Amino acid sequence: MADQDVQRPEGGRPPRLSVLRWEEAPEGPALVLLDQTLLPAEEAELRCTDVPALVEAIRTLAVRGAPLLGIAGAYGVALAAARGYDVEESAGLLERARPTAVNLGRGVRAAADAHRRVLAGGGSAEAAASAALGAAEELHRADAEASRRMASHGLALLGELLPGGGYRLLTHCNSGALVSGGEGTAFAVALAAHRAGELRRLWVDETRPLLQGARLTAFEAARNGMPYSLLADNAAGSLFAAGEVDAVVIGADRIAADGSVANKVGSYPLAVLARYHHVPFVVVAPTTTLDVSTARGDSIEIEQRPGREVTEFTPPRAGADAARDGGVSLAPLGAQAYNPAFDVTPPGLVTAVVTEEGVLSPVTGGGIAELCARSRRVSMS
Repeated sequence: MADQDVQRPEGGRPPRLSVLRWEEAPEGPALVLLDQTLLPAEEAELRCTDVPALVEAIRTLAVRGAPLLGIAGAYGVALAAARGYDVEESAGLLERARPTAVNLGRGVRAAADAHRRVLAGGGSAEAAASAALGAAEELHRADAEASRRMASHGLALLGELLPGGGYRLLTHCNSGALVSGGEGTAFAVALAAHRAGELRRLWVDETRPLLQGARLTAFEAARNGMPYSLLADNAAGSLFAAGEVDAVVIGADRIAADGSVANKVGSYPLAVLARYHHVPFVVVAPTTTLDVSTARGDSIEIEQRPGREVTEFTPPRAGADAARDGGVSLAPLGAQAYNPAFDVTPPGLVTAVVTEEGVLSPVTGGGIAELCARSRRVSMS
């Protein structure tokens, strides 16, 4: 277990991560992404000038995280429109890039609908492309605001659940600025606690097999001067048994109408451990992650990732080198692997869902519907 007691960087908050940005250039616009597959070893960017390149970035997890995927999908539609590609075909490619995160399809449809409306009204291709870009920029802005509000609501909830302060929070996967237009979802709550002087320890699950916790959450925690410790996923039970966890705080990729939560695989076992040890299990996600069209958790399509992610280990390095050299074998040749990207936690194990519109507890279908309705009223006002 790696232990880090780090202090706030001199001069206050660290520079904001440039995770995704739209770039205008003489040769045409591009969507520029921080390549998350190379972190923490290298901070390098990918420059996507067409939708197939963006789809590949999404599938390889160079860009990832439900809210950011929605933003990237919207910008992808704008990119296709600005460069004169078939927008409808491009939208379809983007929507199918990864199936579980509901935000991806929503972001794509928001930009595609804006593009379609302008054309239907007799507008030019240039005006339609501008409308698609405007929709993407608005989604980007709204997600940053949602992140700020979730952090505030989540910090207030921790104060109610844990009145003694000095929180020891366990998180899984990565839910910070690397997945968001702002400072994140669950990680943003932990960061708010840190800034309030109330974070005693952030426990970071390494999150196998792709180590998003070890590579990305630890990277963000270190940048922000947070006290954190990294643990193997299968050490979580020992941590609970030792009484070292005050609350579990995770993000979500999709929340069904009944309140079931799909998140990075390994989240459900944490919920079971939390319930047994009487520890709050809190999910932090924007309302764009709520999906009332999916009735139950068992209806959520779970992405199955390649088995080689389990049977091999590929350290972060330049993409061309990785593609050429492959990974280091961890299992016998021909070993079969089970590699779902996500699991589903039933609502009965979730203490609360924190959104930008407020906190839902207990988690019920009626409460999910009300949060969605409240979000629609805000977006239309």
